[in-house]
Order: sequence, then C-alpha cells, then structure tokens
Amino acid sequence: MALLHSLPPLASLRAFEAAARHCSAKLAANELSVTPTAISHQVRQLEESLGVALFVRQPRQLVLTPQGRELQAVLSDSFGAMAQAVARLRAPPERSAITLSTTPAVAARWLLPRVGALRAAHPRLDLRIHASHDAVPLDGLTADVAIRYGKGQWPGLVAEKLFDTVFAPACSPALKLRRPADLVKHTLLHFAVPNSKTQPGTWAAWQQEAQVPGLDVTAGPVFSDETHTVSAALQGQGVALMGLALITDELRAGNLVQPFGPVLQGSPFYLVCPQARRDDPNVAAVFEWVKGISSLDAATH
Repeated sequence: MALLHSLPPLASLRAFEAAARHCSAKLAANELSVTPTAISHQVRQLEESLGVALFVRQPRQLVLTPQGRELQAVLSDSFGAMAQAVARLRAPPERSAITLSTTPAVAARWLLPRVGALRAAHPRLDLRIHASHDAVPLDGLTADVAIRYGKGQWPGLVAEKLFDTVFAPACSPALKLRRPADLVKHTLLHFAVPNSKTQPGTWAAWQQEAQVPGLDVTAGPVFSDETHTVSAALQGQGVALMGLALITDELRAGNLVQPFGPVLQGSPFYLVCPQARRDDPNVAAVFEWVKGISSLDAATH
C-alpha cells in the first residue's frame, strides 16, 4: 500500500500515456478532451516528480526517451487492464437458462403460480419448464433438473424429497357430498397417465379401501392431463380422486372440498439432478426456489 501512495497523480500518468501513444500532445488532448497546454503541463509535472526526461521534444513530434518507453509499456498494460475490468463491470451479465422437467399438473398447478419468485431472485436466469409424464434425460439438452414421482432412487441422480402425495376424493362444494355413499349418484372423474402400466391414485384402488356399495369405478370420463381433471371438478362435472398437494390453493379458497376419506398414500415427489451438477449455481438457484415452495406449502397446511 505504501507504494501506491508514492505514485504520481493519475491525471499526469494518463496524459503521459496518451501523449506517448500518439507521439503528440495535440492528439492526446483531443482524446482526453483537454487542451494541448494541459497535456504538456501534466507531462512536465510528471517528469519533475520522477526526476527524469520522458520525451525529447521536437518541433512536430514527441520522441520517447528510454525512460519514457519503459514507463509507457507499464502504463499501457495497466490502463488496458483497467479498461477491460470497467467494461466487464458495465456490461450486463450474460443470461443463463435452466430446463426443469415435470408432469403437466405439477408444472401448471404448483410451479407456474410461483415462477415470479425465482425471476425476482435471479433476474438473469431464464426458467424453461418441460411438461411431460416421461422421465426425460437430464443431459443438459432435454432438461437439467426434474421433479419426479417415485421412491427417490434414480442411479446417478441427487434426489431431495419435496412432499408426500395423498389422494382423496375432491369436488365442487356445489355438489354437497357428505358421505362416500353419495358417490353413486355422481360422475367419477378419472386421470390416467398415458402409456403407463402403473396408475397412481385410481378410483379402483380407493374403492378397495372404501367398499362403497354399488359404486361403479369404471364409469366416467378419463383425462390424460390431470389439470383437465381438476378443471372438470371445479366446474362441478363430477368427483375426482386428486393428489391434494396439487389443489391446495383451491381447497384453501373453498373452490374445491375434500368431503370424506379414505385417503390413499402415494409415492413422494422428489427434486432431482445429476450428481455432478448439484453445485452448479443455476441448478442450485432452481433447487433453492423449488424447495422454498415446498417448505412454504408445508408451513401453511
């Protein structure tokens, strides 16, 4: 630090560097928006402080002395490095993008209403949501991270639990259901994952627990998108067996009700990514956001 205090004034160093580069006080003055007299004055002050001559002054040209050439080389590198650093600071940071893959229902009903929080915290990070029932590759091309339903065991992936899944009958309060026996008078709404051998939360599985006499669990419309099942239930078209975590807002607002049980315990949802990318700053930002949603929902239940 003591060496920094012994440096000549920055203005004189700047004036000398410009004059040395142009070999002209006039051209240096044009660059720095001052007068040639000011450039000459600054250079003379610098020479006096250093005790050496930096230029041989000729009628139409400034010629560097050996000491002047030595100082110019150092100052050119230093001012160049300073200019690059300032340019980097002034330039807006580059945008980044992360693709998160999840089911259409989780995307539409759980993530999308809360995307603003991620954008507010990370304005240069663009979230791309890939909605699919398929477990797509997390290769950085198709997707980077995912929210998956299952047992949390995927080789090569970090899996952090988000929330448990509980399925229960839900419907519009306008239907005025009070007990399971009322179901025989209403339409059952079904959701089936396309091309899947296993279907979580089915009416058939619920009936095995409830044993409602006369209930035909094969009747009623079937939707391949769970969000359509929710929409039909909101419109009072029937009763759906739903994952309660995906309709918390509707239950809280009273637009849907869970009139009775029993409930079916499903597999949890996990947030996953490749082990090698867990510490990537952009992946970490998405993990923090998604886990924050999960924690907030758990606290308000």
